[in-house]
Amino acid sequence: MIARPVISNRGVTVIGGGEVSPADLALAMTIAPTLVAADGGADRALSLGRMPDWVMGDLDSISPPARASIPADRLLHIEEQDSTDFVKCLTRIDAPVVMAVGFAGLRLDHTLAALTAMVTAEGPRVIMIAPNDVVFVAPRRITLPLMPGTRVSLYPMGPTRGTSSGLEWPIDDIEFMPGGRVGTSNRATGLVSLHIHGRMLVMLPRACLGTILTALAIPTA
Repeated sequence: MIARPVISNRGVTVIGGGEVSPADLALAMTIAPTLVAADGGADRALSLGRMPDWVMGDLDSISPPARASIPADRLLHIEEQDSTDFVKCLTRIDAPVVMAVGFAGLRLDHTLAALTAMVTAEGPRVIMIAPNDVVFVAPRRITLPLMPGTRVSLYPMGPTRGTSSGLEWPIDDIEFMPGGRVGTSNRATGLVSLHIHGRMLVMLPRACLGTILTALAIPTA
């Protein structure tokens, strides 16, 4: 069993080495004030004026100046190469939510790996803030009060099916599969309810973050 040295009764922000605006990081940290950098994400955090509470990973991406500026007791070197630095972070955090920033943009392979980690890694629920979207893994049931016309994209990360109400194109009786049928660019007609069997990512516009937090019962203070 992996020890979880990072414990928070609110939430933890995990920052990667991808694109992160000061506003994105500030937004994430208002919800999840503990900051963990995934390896080279430490450089990104420092460039935005934030000292990480922890830096985790195999530490092959953090720059020497960044490493020298961070207290040694905040560095957790994890040598194994069977998982990504993001997974290394998630499996060592005990918190109600992880807000992930810096995992979308710059490198598509890193983004795909992070999305995969969201549905496979053992750890807290993850909400990813991307440049234009907020992404989370659908729980078994969720209800989202969305404005009519709001984009609702559903992307399966394995064989998935479900039922819905409040979508312009209902998902009932559809067998979703990566490389097969996906549910991107649907639209809300109002209150959206989903009942999902399988691993499904939900992608909504950035403006829906507050609605997502409420629907997932994530504490914000």
